[in-house]
Order: sequence, then structure tokens, then C-alpha cells
Amino acid sequence: MTSASDLPRTETRARLAVALGLVVLCIEGYDLFILGAVGPSLLSFPDWHVTSSTLGLLGSVTALGMPLGSIGAGWAGDLYGRRLPMLVALAWLSLAMLLSAAAGSLAVFTATRFATGIGLGALIPLVTAYVSEAATPARRSTQVGIALTGVAVGGIVSGLVAQALLPEWDFRTLFLFGVVPLVLLPVVWRIVPTGGTDRPAAGDAAQPGPVQDGELPSTNRLARLLAPEYRRATLLYWTATFTGLVIVYGAGTWLPTLMVKAGYDVSSSLEFSMAFNTGAVVGIIGAGLIADRGFLKSATVVSFLLAAVAMIVLSTPQPRPVLLLASAIAGHGALGTQSLINLIVARGYPAHLRGTGLGFSLGVGRLGAIVGPSYLSAVTVLITWQKAGFYAFVVPALLGAAVTALLRTTRRAHDTQPTAKSAAGAVG
Repeated sequence: MTSASDLPRTETRARLAVALGLVVLCIEGYDLFILGAVGPSLLSFPDWHVTSSTLGLLGSVTALGMPLGSIGAGWAGDLYGRRLPMLVALAWLSLAMLLSAAAGSLAVFTATRFATGIGLGALIPLVTAYVSEAATPARRSTQVGIALTGVAVGGIVSGLVAQALLPEWDFRTLFLFGVVPLVLLPVVWRIVPTGGTDRPAAGDAAQPGPVQDGELPSTNRLARLLAPEYRRATLLYWTATFTGLVIVYGAGTWLPTLMVKAGYDVSSSLEFSMAFNTGAVVGIIGAGLIADRGFLKSATVVSFLLAAVAMIVLSTPQPRPVLLLASAIAGHGALGTQSLINLIVARGYPAHLRGTGLGFSLGVGRLGAIVGPSYLSAVTVLITWQKAGFYAFVVPALLGAAVTALLRTTRRAHDTQPTAKSAAGAVG
């Protein structure tokens, strides 16, 4: 248990972790949504002859690298602590973005997006595990949720930058902002503990270090996730993450372009994209407050359903304020829902399996990120109905709500006393 004298230090550690996680994931969000923000400019770029199918392919190629990053970083984070994998991921991501800015051909640009995906895939499990372990137990969902809003904040920044610079500037200029992660490297080195120096006391879910006596060797970690006491929850986590990421990456790549096809100009479509991400920020924080009161599963199911409703509204002619509100709700239904799923997974495993569980959930779920952009591309190409792209989001949203509803709701003790013998899948 944490003593009264340790409370100020615990609170300070929690605040630093939330602030750092927010900034790191802001970078992730910018790098994720910048492809969607420059989508209309890419389609009109004469040198590369980009089509709607090509844009979908670029989104899928980005997502293709993410499972490698998610699984590798989650595994490494449990074995060596969060610091080293986070440093490597940020440096890798910065280099990939700078190479995107310098790309002289579509083939090179595609390769750099694959490399970007590896870095993007690594950050979410690392940051979620790190903030979850450093957070104040009674406010864990809210604090992790605040950090996870960084993805949406980064999306807002990418929309603002694109609105300010496009179409007058070459779209590749926007990828130069990828140098920002390099600035964070000394901060991560200073704040994030390394493995072995910050082992938690009994009952404290703080930073993990190397495997201790009684914990699982690294070779058995995946097998443990699929052991009888975890198997059902693990498979449901993977499925829910898949459906959530179909929505996130489909919307991230296609929302501005769908708005253009619906008759709005580039400036308006970016405005809707920013409303989308603003809704995600507000929704994630609000859902985190609800989750800390014991309604995490319910909040996640409702969020999936909100995504379906919002996309239907966006497909219809409505007054501008209604469309902006619907875009904001869609943002929570996409990014907000995926953040809630990450919270569910983080709560579903003990500390020594948390990074691996998050890594594999996001790694397997990244198939949804790969499928999402191409799925939307195929729908818009094969179905000429103008509303088809919006309705394509409804199916994964309903499936995600159904899968989340199947999770058991027995209250867990992982937040305060992680144990390898606890049964996974109960999310409160």
C-alpha cells in the first residue's frame, strides 16, 4: 500500500506521466492523421497520379507496419521497462517522417509510410502501460484517458497545419514536423524509469522491470495470454480492437476526402476533421470519468453505437452546426472508443503481462487498421452511392458494440494489486 508520506511523490509521478504521454501521443496523432489531412492534395498532385485506390493503399501500408511495432514494443516494455523501447520508437518515427518529407516518388513515399507505421504501432502500448502504472489508482481511467487524448489533439494540429498551408505549399512540407520527437528524447530519458530500478512494492502497479522469480519467462508470455483464464478475454480484446481500428484508420484516412466528395471544399472538410478530433478529446475525458465510477464497459458499448449514429447523420444534408456536432460525436465514437478499449485491456492483465497484452491486442487489432483504409477505398470505388463511404463505418461499429457487450463485468483488483492468478476479461 502507498503510505501518506508517499502520496505527493505518487501524485507528481502521475502528473508527469500523463503530461509526457499526452505529448508523445500528440505526435502519434499528427503522424497518423496527416495522411488524411493531405489526402485531397495528394489526389490532385500531378507528378504522382494518385487515385482514391492509391490513397487507401497508403493508409493500409502505414497500418501494415503497426503490428510489428505494437507487438515488439509491448513485449520489450515488459522485459526491459518502458524507457528504452519508447526512446527507440520516437527516434524511428522521427526519421521515417523526415524521409517522407524528402520522398521524390510515390514508391519511396509508400516505403516511408510503412516505416512510420512501425513507430506509430509502438507508442500506444508503451504509453498506455506506462501511464496506467504511474497513475493514481482512484483516477487511473481518467488519467490514462487524458494521455490518450493526445492522439486526437495531434489530429487537430494536423488539420490546423493543413488548413493553414494547403494547397499553396507542397504537401510533403507537412511531414517535416516529424523532427519534433527528437526533442522529446532527453525528456523520456529523464522521466520514464528504466527496468530494474523501479520495481513496484507489493500491491503497487508501478513500473515493471526484468522478470522476477515467480513471473513468466518471456517465451511464455503469448502462451499465457491464451491460457484458459485469459483466452476468452484475449480473443474478445483482439476483436474489439480490430473493429475499433477499422473505424479509426478508415476515418483518419478518408474523412476529409469523403467530405469533399459530399460537396464541401478542402477548408470545410478539414474543419470537420478538427471537430472530429475535438469530439474525441472531450469524449475520452468524459468516458474516463465514467469509467472510474465503474462503467467502463457500458461507456465503450455506447461509444461504438454513437459512432454508427454519427456517420449516418454525416451522410445526410443537415445544418452546418448539426454536421459539426455529428463529426465531433463520430470522433469520440472512433478515437474515444479505441482509447476505452485500450483501458479495458490495460485493466484486464496483471502488471507483468500488461505491455505484452496491449501489444498483442493492438498488434492483432492492427489488421483492422490495415483493412480500414482499403475497405473504405473499395466501398467508394465499387459503390457509386454518395453515402456509401459513411455507411461503411456502421458495420464495424455495431460489431464492436456487440463484442464489447460480451466481456464479463466482475470487478477486478488489478489497479491496486496485480496478480498473475487473476482472471482476465472483467472490466468493471
